[in-house]
Amino acid sequence: MSAALPQPQSQSQRQPLPLPLLKADCTDCFALCCVALPFARSADFAVDKAAGAPCRNLREDFRCGIHTGLRDKGFQGCTVFDCFGAGQQVSQVTFGGRDWRSHPGTARAMFEVFPVMRQLHELLFYVDQALALPAARPVHADLRRILAETEELTRADADTLAAADVPALRAGINTLLLKTSELVRAKVPGKKKNHRGADLMGARLAGADLRGANLRGAYLIAADLTRADLRTADLIGADFRDADLGGADLTDSIFLTQAQLNAARGTAATRIPPGLDRPAHWTA
Repeated sequence: MSAALPQPQSQSQRQPLPLPLLKADCTDCFALCCVALPFARSADFAVDKAAGAPCRNLREDFRCGIHTGLRDKGFQGCTVFDCFGAGQQVSQVTFGGRDWRSHPGTARAMFEVFPVMRQLHELLFYVDQALALPAARPVHADLRRILAETEELTRADADTLAAADVPALRAGINTLLLKTSELVRAKVPGKKKNHRGADLMGARLAGADLRGANLRGAYLIAADLTRADLRTADLIGADFRDADLGGADLTDSIFLTQAQLNAARGTAATRIPPGLDRPAHWTA
């Protein structure tokens, strides 16, 4: 054991834990999101599709035939979706590389397991983010324990995964994530705004000081968040569809996902946390 513990890093200095399995790798997936999941004709999808039916744009090699033009052709929802790496886990680990076309007997179980695995990988993503936060050190031991349990479940067979009590697991993890949020946001001086679950659709929040705010599950659809300061804000589950994040500062925000960024609008001036990618549709 070393003589002294390392000094905690500030959130701006910290780097996310390198867990590539929590990022989608479509080259190792059998297009499960294009088959297993249903979608309805809407602003996000040009057509209806039933669960288990291949999307009409899916090619024989499991690639999308209109990948570079999804938004232009009415499939914006596809560009927002993120499986957190569940697709390749199910394809290559749970089913050992046997695809549903060559082995049609696997199809039903594979499509049933995929949504379960996605939830597990999403939970792993949040726990991993919490473990990277020095302020959450009081709950790190519990977070490491539940991380190990959840990772073990992701390596289980299809029957075990299909029977998994994901709501119970999510409830236990959420308790720790709430504590993490409280610990991190307590470091922000002054009174923090509490907009948990608030209806902020179309809200005019340009330039708003939202440092340390609780925006868990808030409806920020089409909200104007240009130049807003969202550092250290809890953004878990916040709905950013068509929200304008132009020039906003999201560095050090907690529990922000790639899917949330993909759903929003932003610019080159929008600051995002390390480990997340600037969406291709954002403007310069």
